[in-house]
This record gives sequence, C-alpha cells and structure tokens, in this order.
Amino acid sequence: MPDPDPIPLSLVLTTEADRERAEALALSLLERGLVACASLHPVVSLYRWQGRLERAEEVQLLLKTTPDQLEALRRTLGELHSYDTPEWIHWRASSEGPYGRWLLEQVVISPGGGPPAQAGRPGGADPAG
Repeated sequence: MPDPDPIPLSLVLTTEADRERAEALALSLLERGLVACASLHPVVSLYRWQGRLERAEEVQLLLKTTPDQLEALRRTLGELHSYDTPEWIHWRASSEGPYGRWLLEQVVISPGGGPPAQAGRPGGADPAG
C-alpha cells in the first residue's frame, strides 16, 4: 500500500561532453551521497554559445535527490563538472511508497559525513531509475 503522504524530492538536469565523463560525474555524486540515482541519456544538443549556433553530442544526466541536498549537489556539480558553464535545471517532484522511501535512504548523509549505509533495493530488484 502506498504511503499516504508523498515524499518530496528534487530532479536535476545537466549534460556532460561524453559517456565517460557523465558516468564519472554520476559515480562521484553517488559516492558522496548527494543523489540516489543518475539516469544517463545520449542527446544531440543545439544551442547558441558566444554568438554562434552550436551542435554537440552529449550525455544528459537526470539526477534524483532530496530538497535538503540540492544546494550541496549544486556546489559539488559545479566543482566536478567538465564544463565552465554546466547546465543546472532543477524542479520539485514527489514519490510515494517503496521508491520514495528508498530514495530518502540513499541521500541521507551519515553523522560521520560519509556516504549512506547500503539499503536494500526497492521491491528487491533494481530501481527503475
């Protein structure tokens, strides 16, 4: 039975230059306990940069975190990102039931400042990103 109250979460969108950099960034954020999950998607980006139209093949990251970790995630992403001006788009969302509880468990930093303790997989299987 789903939880009666939705669990607040934050979604963040950013891009990286290639899959290797996107995976390295995602792993660093996961290891630090700043995100519960990072979904990677190859994209073609068309944009204006310094007065010119640009086209780039990039990897888009959808990062799932909690509102409490949003500022720490923003600072850390800015430090680790390979771009001078990384994409930073975020919005509020919510989840219910086992997935929402699992997400909360993943981003809560332990009192010693290390990554969160390992938690079981929601539903006993891999989370659906």
